[in-house]
Amino acid sequence: MVRIRSLLPSLAPAEQRVAQRIIDDPERVAASSITELAKDCETSEATVIRFCHTIDFSGYRELRLTLASEAGRARGAGENNRAVAADISPDDTLARVVEKIAFADARAVEETAAQLDVAVLERVVELITAAGRVDLYGVGASAFVAADFQQKLHRIGCTSFAWSDAHIMLTSAAVLSPADVAVGISHTGATVETIDALAEARRQGATTVAITNFPRSPIAEAADLVLTTAARETTFRSGATSSRLAQLTVIDCVFVGVAQRRYTDARLALETTREAVRGRRVGQEPRRRK
Repeated sequence: MVRIRSLLPSLAPAEQRVAQRIIDDPERVAASSITELAKDCETSEATVIRFCHTIDFSGYRELRLTLASEAGRARGAGENNRAVAADISPDDTLARVVEKIAFADARAVEETAAQLDVAVLERVVELITAAGRVDLYGVGASAFVAADFQQKLHRIGCTSFAWSDAHIMLTSAAVLSPADVAVGISHTGATVETIDALAEARRQGATTVAITNFPRSPIAEAADLVLTTAARETTFRSGATSSRLAQLTVIDCVFVGVAQRRYTDARLALETTREAVRGRRVGQEPRRRK
């Protein structure tokens, strides 16, 4: 289901209808023949087979078995879990809203971790560890994630910059070199400013990394490496919180990986910066290290 949601925007219209039917009612699809599903989606059996191949299944039988297995796990999770997994409705109490948001946020983190490509993550960690400089691009909610990533890297001695203004992103990207890394963060993968900056960084020879929820989105075309999140957009933009938490999960994994590889220097840098702000009061001088 996570894979289908992530690929949904990039599918052809007929395949999108198949994907949407699965998202809306996976149990019904699991119980349907390929002919019944094709009829429900007003398409052909060949399109259903093509869709199965698109999401890396050998055929419709494998898809049905997987959906049935996931549906069984969902039933085992209990009625309350299924209820809080549903979208927010106008009739929900505030307590129910809190439950649903908390459930969506926790699920975004868990599903992001479960589907994260560790081999790609390893490569990104290696590149950032060795980079002369790291540029981080993000607009809107993703700008806060980029700023958080920059602060983490900066604290362990990695030269990094977070940009959210379109012109500054482009001018910074234009002076990167093959020894540098540029990271673009966009939930939809369609943020023009971030894509343009990442493309410019690539033209200068820098290694480019995209963090997005949709691996076939436009930002992936400007990236050498793609790390994906798994967050759902829901009513009242509760998904915006989920997408940030999913992105933060990915950058924390990258950060800790980099810190591991620079263990001695990273620990010293963290202790030094922690000491600099510990016990800081207005009008006081920071305590000196002995």
